Amino acid sequence: MSAANRNVIWFEDLSRGDVGLVGGKNSSLGEMVQQLGQKGISVPPGFATTSDAFRAFIKANNLNQVIADAMDQLDAGKRTLAETGSAVRAAIVAGDWPEDIREAILSAYRELAERTGHDELSVAVRSSATAEDLPDASFAGQQETFLNVRGEAALLATCRRCYASLFTDRAITYRKLKGFDHNQVALSIGVQLMVRSDIGGSGVMFSIDTESGFDKVVLINAAWGLGENVVQGAVTPDEYEVYKPLLENPGLKPIVEKTCGAKEIKMIYAGAEGGETKNVPTSKAERGAYVLSDDEILELARQAATIEKHYGQPMDMEWAKDGETGKLYIVQARPETVQSRADVTALKSYTVHKTGKTLLTGLSVGSAVKAGRVCLIENVRDIDSFVDGSILVTSTTDPDWVPIMKRAAAIVTDHGGRTSHAAIVSRELGLPAIVGTGDATHILHDQQEVTISCAGGEEGAVYEGIAEYEVEDVHLDHVPDTKTRIMLNLADPSAAFRWWRLPADGVGLARMEFVVNSAVKVHPMALVNFDTLKDEDAKAEIAVLTRRYDNKSDYFVETLARGLSRIAAVAYPKPVIVRMSDFKTNEYAELLGGHAFEPKEENPMIGFRGASRYYSDAYREGFALECKAIRMLREDMGFDNVVVMIPFCRSPAEADKVLGVMAENGLKRGENGLQVYVMGEIPSNVIRAAEFATRFDGFSIGSNDLTQLTLGVDRDSGELADVFDESDPAVIWMIETLIARAHEAGAKVGLCGQAPSNNPAFAKLLVKAGIDTISVTPDSFVAVKQNVAEAEKG
Repeated sequence: MSAANRNVIWFEDLSRGDVGLVGGKNSSLGEMVQQLGQKGISVPPGFATTSDAFRAFIKANNLNQVIADAMDQLDAGKRTLAETGSAVRAAIVAGDWPEDIREAILSAYRELAERTGHDELSVAVRSSATAEDLPDASFAGQQETFLNVRGEAALLATCRRCYASLFTDRAITYRKLKGFDHNQVALSIGVQLMVRSDIGGSGVMFSIDTESGFDKVVLINAAWGLGENVVQGAVTPDEYEVYKPLLENPGLKPIVEKTCGAKEIKMIYAGAEGGETKNVPTSKAERGAYVLSDDEILELARQAATIEKHYGQPMDMEWAKDGETGKLYIVQARPETVQSRADVTALKSYTVHKTGKTLLTGLSVGSAVKAGRVCLIENVRDIDSFVDGSILVTSTTDPDWVPIMKRAAAIVTDHGGRTSHAAIVSRELGLPAIVGTGDATHILHDQQEVTISCAGGEEGAVYEGIAEYEVEDVHLDHVPDTKTRIMLNLADPSAAFRWWRLPADGVGLARMEFVVNSAVKVHPMALVNFDTLKDEDAKAEIAVLTRRYDNKSDYFVETLARGLSRIAAVAYPKPVIVRMSDFKTNEYAELLGGHAFEPKEENPMIGFRGASRYYSDAYREGFALECKAIRMLREDMGFDNVVVMIPFCRSPAEADKVLGVMAENGLKRGENGLQVYVMGEIPSNVIRAAEFATRFDGFSIGSNDLTQLTLGVDRDSGELADVFDESDPAVIWMIETLIARAHEAGAKVGLCGQAPSNNPAFAKLLVKAGIDTISVTPDSFVAVKQNVAEAEKG
């Protein structure tokens, strides 16, 4: 190795085996330049200083003894952590460069400028410690990154600041906790072409879902300007998720989530040199627009999948988009160290029962629930006032907050997304957190009793007071095999990924109306007839929700398709049965703009619902949008495992009408593998089962409605609760008869309901009758599997 190479190595000469020489970040950059450039991964060119150069700098300035003495005084209690860190950093910054190291850095900088066609190059200067990004030695934001460094003098000064950042208060504390010798950890500096993301965008991405550990998706966060705001959680970024297994087909767009973040500020260059940056407010146009186009989202996701495949493990990456060229770059890649090492044999299921009023909502981190007292701290200078075991409420966090984050029961922030510092550290610590609430520091106050719930999926809630909740352990290591297929009932797309580890045989019931109610929020006919709406308040709300769509109906189609796609992704390629909307008229009316399109009925439960709506002139155009969403889901996104199910279909004649309308809207049974099921929930479905079976591929027994209509009991009546019995002989006859007649006609039969989990005898009855599938809520899955396994033994 030449003298120069002892001090500086170009990225293309590095590989991931060089962690001891140039640290985790730089060895990974070298690995990607060397191995993945030909596979479409773009890394800004650059070089790294070596750990040998760091040690030579420390030795030449007699700093080993300075460091050792300072740490001894800290351990002896003669100096505070702040005094120790400050003294060591000042000594390093004041050090002089040995001539050979100085010349090696400047020579490489000049060559990088020449290679990239710049007179005086702007670079990013990144720290890469030799112990970082190793298992059990990783933590967010230990050392510093400096952006927009221009000129030789500025570069040398910034490199000294990088060295000094090895002794920040948080880094000293972290090494003590992990048992690393301060003199055994060295630092490498990465010097990289500065991507002009100050006029473009940047962010973070993971090749795994950060909350659930679902390993089939790429999570991307994006904001305008330089990427530090996303990492620090200073902004609420856009969030995109892409389903990896379908990325290999270039004709598909498997983007299962697109959320437009507030992106309140952006970081840009503050001056011509010296690494100075500043934050400025974003424009209304920037706040309302996505940072990345669909094609760019897919391109980044493919890069994430390529990097993950090369490393053989889930990865945590930073990316940047050059605002001048539009090119996307990967600027960092390291192993993901939380979900990829999680226990996969047990899940904790939290159920919240009774709560106070909802005070705030935001993005949930984790799935836990915690109750306690608020400790509101707005400035890191005041962290000494934190009360152990409290719920930390603050605007945003950075690595200086880690000492008190470790002592918190939960964390709530005003700003940030799921890849912000607060989210990453909370995840590593196993704490529930709600980030990006907008105004937690304004709404909550010190010592206030609240409950933090991350149990409701992607949206977390802060409730007033101490809520009632329970925690259940769901063990997956002894789930029995069954001949009868056990599927899941899923409604909430934001919570769907939580259950991906359950060994289910698909989704037996995905309720479209839940997605319409929680995500779309608008009556489809109000979108079709937006211009003539008379409800001005509803019209104004709809205008805000649909502001990014030229055609307001497209908002319904895309939002519904994306919501359902998260459920389809959990089970793919196993079947996912999506029931078309089954609101009653009173429920439809409560959607935005809905009152103008719904009749008032005395008994909506047996009124204008299900199949009768779909071919009616009053809703036909709304049903067409539902069909378009299913087509987008199956054909554009690629989730051809989706099966359509028609609810409350009273007669074969009605079935023919509905199937005809579906065909008119591009959903013809049998084409492109499309299967269509019908709910078995009306006595006529049983009595005329053979006729229905010629029109549909299968039945799904809705035991609630079937019991209601067989016994003549309102299922919602408290006074008649003791009469409502799914095990009544008349209901059992209906179920057994439907199974037998459907099977005679070659159709499949399933049941979606809770009875098999609550009542082992009911599960035994279904197995004996020859049911093909049973679909239950996720928290009942293991119990039903066990009940069915026992029943199958006879």
